[in-house]
Amino acid sequence: MPVLGTGIFPSGAVGNELTAVTRRAFIPKLVVQLYKSSPLLSAVIANAQMASGGAGPITAPVQGSALTTFEWSGYNGNFAQQSTQTGILNAEFNLKLGITPVYFLGMEGIIQVDAAVIPIIEARMNDAGNTMKEGISLALWGNDNTANNQQLFGLPAVTANTQSYGGIDPTTNTWWTAYIKANSPSVAPTRNTVLENITGLVNYSGGEMPNFGVTSPATWVKLAEDFTSQEQYQITPDGQYGENPNGARALFTALMVGGVPIYMDTYGTDGTLYLLNTNYLSLYIHEAGSFVFTGFESLIPNQQLGYVGALLSIMELVCVKRKSQAKITGYTSVTF
Repeated sequence: MPVLGTGIFPSGAVGNELTAVTRRAFIPKLVVQLYKSSPLLSAVIANAQMASGGAGPITAPVQGSALTTFEWSGYNGNFAQQSTQTGILNAEFNLKLGITPVYFLGMEGIIQVDAAVIPIIEARMNDAGNTMKEGISLALWGNDNTANNQQLFGLPAVTANTQSYGGIDPTTNTWWTAYIKANSPSVAPTRNTVLENITGLVNYSGGEMPNFGVTSPATWVKLAEDFTSQEQYQITPDGQYGENPNGARALFTALMVGGVPIYMDTYGTDGTLYLLNTNYLSLYIHEAGSFVFTGFESLIPNQQLGYVGALLSIMELVCVKRKSQAKITGYTSVTF
């Protein structure tokens, strides 16, 4: 129903009569209101690896202790007899299945044929991709592998040092742990504190830098406040700020700390910063389940006119070197 009595549209009986005999002027676009973007999901998909079938379809041999022994010798070159040393284990991961069913009822097609403003099946197909991305993003940020082991592993599971990951127990294999730091009491994120976190991870991982950091928008802005006060604008004679015809640029989308870009992710947890190294962190996607659609099948065997199909994703988030990843908690955030 149009809103009667506003603008040029009359109210009362005249407005009702016009409503009954006048076609609506639809905007032929469906404006989606409920989904969000996720830099973390984009990063892991961009770095995705292909997986295939088999038991333990993702198996990574990992070395946690020395296989040989170093010693000093003298002029004669003597060395002690060595025994066989073992230090290799398999980190094994199973793929996880995500399904978004898509229904198309027969009478929907009859009603919409030659009369659709927004074809409902197109809207559902578009929504299927969005809901799948939403589900994957929520799992990446929320699943610690304790509530639902059918879900994709998330960053909480990758950095959970108290539970097995990839079939390896970190309590007996202490090299299979992430760098964890909890700020207590809570502190504001600054360039210095984040640099300490990055350096702590570099020291813990044996000298390897993270590729990027990611946190929530509220925590990211709190970190940005430490940058804002340090901004300077350089003016050239007879020129503009930064030689930019649109004026000076303030701040930027990624905060660089120690050469590591820190991004915001709308799915992120306030107060938590992850520092990640994607050389050892990848999304493995099955070659037959890479966001594929099964096609529509008839619902007549279920005594219903219509069709159903499913969008499938078969994947797992795999980290083969946990000590190269970090989870920092106890940071303060702004209030939006």
